[in-house]
Amino acid sequence: MAKQIALFNHKGGVGKTTTTFNLGWMLANKGKKVIIVDCDPQCNLTGMVLGFKDAEDFASMYTSDAVTNIRDGLAPAFESRPALIEAVDCAPIKGQPNMHLLPGHIGLAEYEVTLGIAQELSGSLVTLQNLPGSLYYLFSKTADKYNADFILVDMSPSLGPINQNLLMTSDYFIVPMFPDYFSAMATESLASILPKWAAWAQQGKKLPILQQAIYPFPDKHPKFLGTIIQNFRVKKGISAAAFQRWIEEIKMGVQTKLIPAFSENNMLLSDELYQKASEIGSDSTQLSLFFYNIASQPLLQLSDFNTLIALSQEHKAPVFDLSDEQLEKEGIVLEKMKKSMIKFRDLFSDGAERIITLTENAESY
Repeated sequence: MAKQIALFNHKGGVGKTTTTFNLGWMLANKGKKVIIVDCDPQCNLTGMVLGFKDAEDFASMYTSDAVTNIRDGLAPAFESRPALIEAVDCAPIKGQPNMHLLPGHIGLAEYEVTLGIAQELSGSLVTLQNLPGSLYYLFSKTADKYNADFILVDMSPSLGPINQNLLMTSDYFIVPMFPDYFSAMATESLASILPKWAAWAQQGKKLPILQQAIYPFPDKHPKFLGTIIQNFRVKKGISAAAFQRWIEEIKMGVQTKLIPAFSENNMLLSDELYQKASEIGSDSTQLSLFFYNIASQPLLQLSDFNTLIALSQEHKAPVFDLSDEQLEKEGIVLEKMKKSMIKFRDLFSDGAERIITLTENAESY
């Protein structure tokens, strides 16, 4: 069964889409079959992977008779159609046969209010009982169709019902961060919000009406894999002072706020398993990946991608796998970019290995 990993932070601009794409690609490089899912109505992941530039590009996909995006996949449940939810026809990704995209849809936001009503767990739920389990059902059917090992869910920066559902029906979650004041403050709000979501999910799992639904609400206990701190500037091999201050603030917030809250709500893996994952990789510079024996340390710590990110988006390739032609430089500049690219390749490789270790051994620790 595919392992579902949600990438979530209610603060925008923290690199969720970039991480979903690059981490998914690296997991696929390691032989894992991966589906990346665009659950953000802004559809940035879909646009990047498929090369869509405007509304007309999206319209061609939305007018297809087949089920080719997340909104059409959920329509049988949300629009009370007689047909059952079926697997989405995912988009293949050029250059990576082990990874597929489940495209997003701007209209997914239209289902937010209805799902919110259904998730109030009130007496009116009878007519809406199939909605809370529908997202998980759709992903599971699609994962079965493609024999997927991992589902990576790119979520919007909101605290709405759809995100509540996505995170609480996942197996694991990652919290991407940008080193600034708002991400530091996000640790406090997430420490309050996510336990409330967990309590809601625990209540929902006990309701017979949700278990007897056509799309049963799953019995999931999402576990925290870690944070990813990225997109900071580096000087002389270490993060610039202005960024380092916020990196330390985020680490402190995770350690003193998030981890205690997650521990109290059964949202952590064992210390032994975190320690096992920490033994993968050896580089300990500021450009490197960190994962010590406590979950309060970042799962990934990545400096600014600089021009690599623009080229990655242009060529629909990961930042660590661009060709010399795609880099569009020569001489010393080309060599510098290739050196940076190799560094990111090593980081994402270690990150993928650690995620594999954490998720494949979760039941053994």
